[in-house]
Amino acid sequence: MTYCLAITIDKGLVFASDSRTNAGVDHLSTYTKMFTFGIEGERAFVVLTAGNLATTQSVIAQLKRDIKQGNQPSFHSVQDMTEAAEYLGQLSSAQQQKHAQTSAGASFDASASFILGGQITGGNPRVFMIYPEGNFIMATPENPYQQIGEIKYGKPILDRIITRKTSLEQAALCALVSMDSTMRSNATVGPPLDILVYEKDSLSVRRHYMFQAEDPYLLELKAAWDQKLKEAFAELHSFNWSEPERVAVNAE
Repeated sequence: MTYCLAITIDKGLVFASDSRTNAGVDHLSTYTKMFTFGIEGERAFVVLTAGNLATTQSVIAQLKRDIKQGNQPSFHSVQDMTEAAEYLGQLSSAQQQKHAQTSAGASFDASASFILGGQITGGNPRVFMIYPEGNFIMATPENPYQQIGEIKYGKPILDRIITRKTSLEQAALCALVSMDSTMRSNATVGPPLDILVYEKDSLSVRRHYMFQAEDPYLLELKAAWDQKLKEAFAELHSFNWSEPERVAVNAE
């Protein structure tokens, strides 16, 4: 399984992804799910992938090929982030159809989802979630993050912490906690973890960090979060469960 997320705030964007793929309990491997593209100082793109590995690798390869060969469109030629999302959605749909056709008659799921985020000179940073069908939605001030893959375990912390006014550093920390919560509840999501912090108008993807399973900070964060959750739970006011007037009476 996979867990990837992107957060959009006033100061920029934060991206996070795990690196574990699962083809059964005996076939756990690691592949990066975060890819960067662009022209330094002009445009910057980050792509996160989830779903069928053959499909996602084919899409990433085509993105690179289009740039190298000067094809139209490509991430070097699109005029805005919406056009970039449309282009990525079209590539994804085409590759899914291709892989489904080559596996005709077999039980094979070629579907894939993507998150695309970034900025082009003259525009604002944007984040899109691209569905397997190729259509997409954009993160908004009311919904300032997008997730793909195993999304449910890491969502509560995002809902409680992330706003448009959250700092880049707080958003990156929140993304790590969201990843840790997911790894705690799902063994098919795991390190190394990729975190990329994009500052608005920097047009650079250089702030890219990788956390291995035994990274001291990651271990410290996990232990501290576990302890703080236990302390918060212990401080909750206890309810009198024997209080008679609150006992439900079943109607006959």
